[in-house]
Amino acid sequence: MTYLRKICLIILSSFLLIINNSCENRSRNELIYNLPDTLKIGTLYSPTSFFIFRGDTLGYEYERIHNFIVDKKLNYQFHIARNMTEMIEMLDSGKIDIIAYEVPIINEYKNKLINCGTETITTQVLVQPKSNSMITDVTQLIGKDIYVEQNSKYEIRLKNLDNEVGGGINIHSITQDSIITEDLIKMVANKQIPLTIVDSDIAKLNQTYYKNIDISLPISFEQRASWAVNKSNTQLADSINSWAKTSKTLTDNKRLLKRYFELSKNSDIETELPKFKFINGIISPYDNIFKKYAKEINWDWKLLAAQAWSESHFDTTAVSWAGARGLMQLMPSTARAYGLELEHIENPELNVKAAVANIKDLDEIFSKRVTDPAERIKFIIAAYNSGAGHILDAIALAEKYGKNPQKWENNVSVTLQWKSNPEYFNDVVCRNGYFRGSQTITYVKKVENCFNYFSSNIK
Repeated sequence: MTYLRKICLIILSSFLLIINNSCENRSRNELIYNLPDTLKIGTLYSPTSFFIFRGDTLGYEYERIHNFIVDKKLNYQFHIARNMTEMIEMLDSGKIDIIAYEVPIINEYKNKLINCGTETITTQVLVQPKSNSMITDVTQLIGKDIYVEQNSKYEIRLKNLDNEVGGGINIHSITQDSIITEDLIKMVANKQIPLTIVDSDIAKLNQTYYKNIDISLPISFEQRASWAVNKSNTQLADSINSWAKTSKTLTDNKRLLKRYFELSKNSDIETELPKFKFINGIISPYDNIFKKYAKEINWDWKLLAAQAWSESHFDTTAVSWAGARGLMQLMPSTARAYGLELEHIENPELNVKAAVANIKDLDEIFSKRVTDPAERIKFIIAAYNSGAGHILDAIALAEKYGKNPQKWENNVSVTLQWKSNPEYFNDVVCRNGYFRGSQTITYVKKVENCFNYFSSNIK
């Protein structure tokens, strides 16, 4: 074989190898990345998956599926189901392409869907106050009082556990319409009841609010769960599985787990009043800013100062778990809506200026619904904390269920708290879904108490 012929054969072999690899890679990419132009996503409102806070959409599952959408450069539509059964029916009918929610990996669903993506493992856990005599074994539950929602999976598990240990567990089934799992956790934290049980992910989330609870004792078998697609949509399942294993996705998931299930959210609910010396009538270094912009909304400047302290403790660099920033804790999207870019959001005057512009708009929203100016301020402060949509939902619930829609205390504050209950946040009059109303109720009291404190010390 001549030298020239050898060279030609080598070039030809290399060319064929490149073509073969290219075809294999194209085939592999088509299998993984042949996705619809618009991804139809199904999910449920819940504190761990999907909710609206201060006008922004948040939630562990929401942020994960949003990362997938961005990475794949897809358009998307969200469809909110009322429950898991409805969501699986939506998947089966083709109304949605994917369930971005933790679908249990069980035999019942095998013929209907393909579980895909990152798997999570949960158990039911005992929620108890931290102490030197905590329960460390399920046999120690004999003779103990445990409170759970009636007809819930927790009640079923407790009854089975009671049989397993030979009886003696005092199971209290709560039947009040307004009491849900989150309320029972709060009641344990406040030592109103001794014990309850919940899923470990819900327990972890609530431990970021209540540091005095222990959730370390599992009382059930592990449950695996993940996202899901239709049984026939193997390409989408393969794409999600491939994406879930990338180093970027794994890193992003760790960050999100920390954000939702580890970062303390106590700053949102603490009610302790500040302690100031009030030298020469000064509350903070930003008093002149509060005085300047309070005039634009006809507020006492001390009320604006009270709100700023409640938001950030006058820390211009403060960043909340949800991403709110600066003196008045503006969400970046809200700041941009009022012309304040992220690079300037820590500027105290610009932060207050944008916050006051937001308060002006909130006053316009509620002026037609709450005629008493003093009462309306409570609605505005509540909406500043939660987003206007949730307060409008609470007003609608008040109108529907016989509460006074123009009164905050014991009326709209009550219906706002109902919005953590599926019976109410799925009501046709609610447009903004789940919300942890208790934190906003506490926030309004916190601002009010702080304002009264400032006013009593500065004339």
